[in-house]
Amino acid sequence: MNDTQLMTLAREYGTPLYLFEQTALRDRVALLRECLPARAELCLAIKANPFALPIIRPYVHRLEVCSPGELNICEACGTAPEEIVLSGVYKDEAMVRHALSLGDIHRYTVESLAQFELLRRLAQESGRRLPVLLRLTCGSQFGMDADDIRALVAAARDDAWIDVRGLQQFSGTQKTSLRRVERELARADALMAELEETCGFVCREFEYGPGLPVDYFDAPDPAAERAFLEQLGDKLDAMAFQGPLTLEIGRGLTACCGTYLTAVVDAKTNQKVNYAIVDGGIHHLTYYGGAMAMKQPPVRFLEETDGNGKQCEAVSPAAAIDDAEASAESWTICGSLCTTNDILVKSLPVRDMHPGRVLAFERAGAYCMTEGVSLLLSRELPAIVLADETGTTHLARPHTRTDPLNTPAVVP
Repeated sequence: MNDTQLMTLAREYGTPLYLFEQTALRDRVALLRECLPARAELCLAIKANPFALPIIRPYVHRLEVCSPGELNICEACGTAPEEIVLSGVYKDEAMVRHALSLGDIHRYTVESLAQFELLRRLAQESGRRLPVLLRLTCGSQFGMDADDIRALVAAARDDAWIDVRGLQQFSGTQKTSLRRVERELARADALMAELEETCGFVCREFEYGPGLPVDYFDAPDPAAERAFLEQLGDKLDAMAFQGPLTLEIGRGLTACCGTYLTAVVDAKTNQKVNYAIVDGGIHHLTYYGGAMAMKQPPVRFLEETDGNGKQCEAVSPAAAIDDAEASAESWTICGSLCTTNDILVKSLPVRDMHPGRVLAFERAGAYCMTEGVSLLLSRELPAIVLADETGTTHLARPHTRTDPLNTPAVVP
């Protein structure tokens, strides 16, 4: 959306505000399908952006669910059970029973020997054979060692209640090293070949999390990104395993679709430093991690218009500004949390700073709306708006109070 449209949304729904655009999701999926193997199906890790489900669901094959709450979200959105991969390092009995009550879940992942036994017991109790993927660890708390996988494959060879379909492997996110990807795929290939040779087990499918990186600070480089994805596709094609392949992706699908809007509510100078206070804060933009305020994020002030639609004098921070220009000043943008850590941008050159101006942060489509310290200070959660392919907007969540969550149930 252009600046005028974004300003209209800010006025209509208020700030702070997230906007997720279906056209950006569609274009992102189209690029992935052009670059990655034709046999690869896409699975959205919904933890990256559960609010995007209504607009992204037509473009992906599966949804990865890792908690009882995420399972509830899928159910509320009308997701068919055969579209769900029930994953997660902690699956309790209630969660698995809920999944079984929904119908035939596409796949269950197994993270440990205890999870295997839980799934087997509940499968037998329900009289339903469950299709599972065994998760191979990459050296973290997730998944299992190869020895445990060998033991489970041998134990479940003729099991009446567990159908081991293949392996799952995911080592983390923001992976910029294709050599690391190559090593992970080689390790999976070697284990699958060994299982076939020693146990007679033929892996029928493989799910892999490539951890696609998102560059949150530098200017977009479409050619470099396409080249990276094409090289990833080549490495997947070069695998010895050539069966059905699922790619589980989170931020790599959704980061590009989100814009975060927040408005200046105060401006002042303390000890010769200019500070602008906005109605949002770092609890809404956690994708910057430890680099918040140490680099300039993709942010701009929305261009305002007069009554005739003509753009008023305004400056986009991304544009070059003459430091000698008297009207250009350096500003530090701070959020509304009462902590000195709440700094979004430092040394931002701005002309005509004043309350009411709206900043737009780009690439805010993954994790930002769920990962931050949203309950600190009991401030309202931002509104969330979805824009479909026609540009029509739908309110996915209004501004939502958090003080009820922070209020004690019993007051002495």
